[in-house]
Amino acid sequence: MADRLVLLGTKGGPAIRPGGPSPTSSLLEIAGRRIVIDCGLGVTRGLVNADMSLKDLDLILITHLHSDHGLEFGPLLHTAWTSGLSRKVTVYGPAGIEDYWGGFLQSMRYDIDLRIDDEGRPDLRDLVDLKIYADGTVHQDAGLTVTALRVDHPPVIDCFALKVEADGRSIVFSADTAYFPPLAEFARGSDILVHEAMLPEGVDRLVARTGNGARLKEHLLASHTMVEDAARIASAAGVQHLVLHHLIPADDPNFGEADWIKALNGKWYGRLTVSRDGLAIPL
Repeated sequence: MADRLVLLGTKGGPAIRPGGPSPTSSLLEIAGRRIVIDCGLGVTRGLVNADMSLKDLDLILITHLHSDHGLEFGPLLHTAWTSGLSRKVTVYGPAGIEDYWGGFLQSMRYDIDLRIDDEGRPDLRDLVDLKIYADGTVHQDAGLTVTALRVDHPPVIDCFALKVEADGRSIVFSADTAYFPPLAEFARGSDILVHEAMLPEGVDRLVARTGNGARLKEHLLASHTMVEDAARIASAAGVQHLVLHHLIPADDPNFGEADWIKALNGKWYGRLTVSRDGLAIPL
């Protein structure tokens, strides 16, 4: 298995539109581990399209409980189970993830019990090791360390940037956040910073399309990072590679990769990737 980062779903927000990208999820394959970061709608199909066998699920990290980051967490595990998953999957999420998982299991109780009896499957409820995390060390074993930093994403309190370290490499995921200078120190010297990004000229068009008016715009400006501020974080951190992710807007035909690159002209001089669904980045 070649080490890689696969951007499975790359748009910010839960809505999907014809021909557009899916909400946020990523696959990190490193040091023999398969790590899924966030489970927005479409993550299951994205993993299959990335040629990962669902029964090889290993570790799932949920950055926060907005639906575009966790809606398909339950369906992913259930589909992996029906695809032959038979070993335990470790899932880390913020406080409240246990309510989601318990509710999902209850909603699918009939199907789960039926398949156990009728198809001889192991009990899905025994295959998930669900753990709550906060700031600091999330996971540590012989070859892998995951660390969390609480970021600024009002009104969500428990939203965490994540740093994954293995084989002498470090990959940081910003999660959803307003411009947050402490993230630069957290990401210091990392090989890749995967940072959310918002294009200023696209905000009003997005608000007009969605129909939430001034209230949605207020949330976007208070809770997310303009693309040039993502570059400021990456520069201050001294990272080698900036990956723009959770793009806002991501499915507006009036904006494309060239607009994101233009917005960073003179503000970022390192390697740059503007994410798109299914893009694989070798490590």
